[in-house]
Amino acid sequence: MPREQRLLDTFVVLADTMVDDYDMIDFLQLLAERCVELLGSSEAGVMLADGAGQLRHAACSNERMKIVELFELQLEEGPCFDAYRTNEPVISTSREEVEVRWPRFAPHVRDAGFVSVAAVPMRLRSEVIGALNLFSTGQLALGDDELRLSQALADVATIGILQQRAIRDARIASAQLEVALESRIVIEQAKGIVAERNQIGVDEAFALVRNYTRSHNRLLVQTAREIIDNSLDPSSLERAD
Repeated sequence: MPREQRLLDTFVVLADTMVDDYDMIDFLQLLAERCVELLGSSEAGVMLADGAGQLRHAACSNERMKIVELFELQLEEGPCFDAYRTNEPVISTSREEVEVRWPRFAPHVRDAGFVSVAAVPMRLRSEVIGALNLFSTGQLALGDDELRLSQALADVATIGILQQRAIRDARIASAQLEVALESRIVIEQAKGIVAERNQIGVDEAFALVRNYTRSHNRLLVQTAREIIDNSLDPSSLERAD
């Protein structure tokens, strides 16, 4: 298959993978494998930042790359960290350059048989969520076109990850809203019961429910449910502290 066709196929596959509830690990694994195929690197890996902003291993093209990335994480030194911290691509095309830039990490690169390394940030505008590592056992020739392509692949992955987070956050917000609305219905029912039982207005009844709830360090909906199921006598609210 011609390279242009493989490139088009890669973006189509990545886009098709980004459906609701997609498997993110499988998606990132696919990204790493396609980077090896399209960019001429020997191996590729993905690191993502956790909630505390610490990079974590997410995917790699094979076990050799995983081991090197784990050393990179342990040392907090290497192209992936630089790309993540600076939001800029990082390229070192020789072992000598790798040794100068990352003296503690360089021995692990050499022991794994890699000669040149590169990384591009996974970003959307100013938000950086990780980095894409590209390691090669030979001279990694990342010209302008290859660099743009590697960044484009990283950007597509970033959009997919952020989209999933947005969907998840929206679901959480929607669930919280549903709970709040359902709780409000229960509270309104309890207010009516307290008002009728004590022969007072609804506003005064609500004040009694709130005062009782606060003095007993409870939730409003908890008090309301107990009033509705008769486990809490509405007339006792008048005697609340």
